[in-house]
Amino acid sequence: MFDQIKKQDPALYDMIVSECKRQRDGIELIPSENYVSQAILEAQGSILTNKYSEGYPKKRYYGGQDNIDDIEQLAIDRAKELFGCEHVNVQPYSGSPANAAIYFALLEFGDKVMGLKLDHGGHITHGLPISFSGKAYDWIPYLVGEDGVIDMDEVERIAMETRPKMIVAGFSAYPRNLDWKRFAEICEKVGAISFADVSHVGGLIAAGVVDSPVPYFDVVMTTTHKTLRGPRSAIIMSKEKHAKAINRAIFPGMQGGPHDHTTAAKAICFEEALRPEFKEYGAQVIKNAKVLADKFNEYGYDLVSGGTDNHLLLCDLTNKGMTGQQAQVALDRAEMTLNKNTVPYEKRSPMDPSGIRFGSPAVTTRGFKEKEMEQVGDWMHQVLSNLDDEDLHHRIAGEVAELCQDFPVDGTLI
Repeated sequence: MFDQIKKQDPALYDMIVSECKRQRDGIELIPSENYVSQAILEAQGSILTNKYSEGYPKKRYYGGQDNIDDIEQLAIDRAKELFGCEHVNVQPYSGSPANAAIYFALLEFGDKVMGLKLDHGGHITHGLPISFSGKAYDWIPYLVGEDGVIDMDEVERIAMETRPKMIVAGFSAYPRNLDWKRFAEICEKVGAISFADVSHVGGLIAAGVVDSPVPYFDVVMTTTHKTLRGPRSAIIMSKEKHAKAINRAIFPGMQGGPHDHTTAAKAICFEEALRPEFKEYGAQVIKNAKVLADKFNEYGYDLVSGGTDNHLLLCDLTNKGMTGQQAQVALDRAEMTLNKNTVPYEKRSPMDPSGIRFGSPAVTTRGFKEKEMEQVGDWMHQVLSNLDDEDLHHRIAGEVAELCQDFPVDGTLI
């Protein structure tokens, strides 16, 4: 594997090999990461990267598009079948550009928009002041309560008081399910456009293990690289009445030619998600996350909202006398990867916050089940209880690698 890279660029080859070993021998707990299949890896590395395809199927600016049109239409048709949506644009490069395109399509600069505050579980593109979204629009945040859960009555009160043009329902660090129907009802009551960012739970929605906003919302965006187990990209689903505006916002509004190799990989991703075994995967993701939640509660950690309904957990480490940064560094040494994260009503810096965010999508793809998740929870507790014991961390790293031998990852065999 990588023979040509080894011959042409030995320095880069060594870096790729090191990353293969890290992914092969370590436990990936970042809830926004996953492993793709060999077929998706092949599509992403195919000659489709050579083609330039500005426009849409049968409406391109360049010639030589017959095969590309077929590939993109295949991805569109599969996405529609998978999510039951009226319209889908499969060209967005990734989630943040997709969100920017949605705002560009349906809002005017300066319009009022409601979104979940970043340190309460929202996303940078949901109105962080230093991001494009925060600079271009007038954001009105809604928060979680002291119990870590969104109070929908409070969301409705804020919406009635401020009358936003759009309400964004979605998250990057919220461990509970959202009440899509209630959000849509609030939007209808105040005359707001309803936009669901389901990047984190797109795969769980596709698997049918959590509710879908598609029947209720004007627009739904999901990335394809998290619980969907596809390439690093995104799609935008919408009611037919918004199709033209969304398409124009993507091209020529925000992007040039689509990444055809990634479109092909998305088509494979959707086909894989349409298989019966993907439903089993989605159900196991939630089971595995709940096992981790039970372990952390058993050991006295402060989980935001007390647990999880989906694939992720958010833990406030204040009562354990450590920061998220300290925890991340120690767990890295033990080859268990997660990310430091702010928690609701955070008092620390985002670069050294109070919490950690972790979850089960990637390890579930490897084949981990409840037994393995209990072991992961025990290892994490051992590391977090002995932050400065590097010998212990390295010993656990060896045990982690031994376990991982039984759960191979596509593309990491060197």
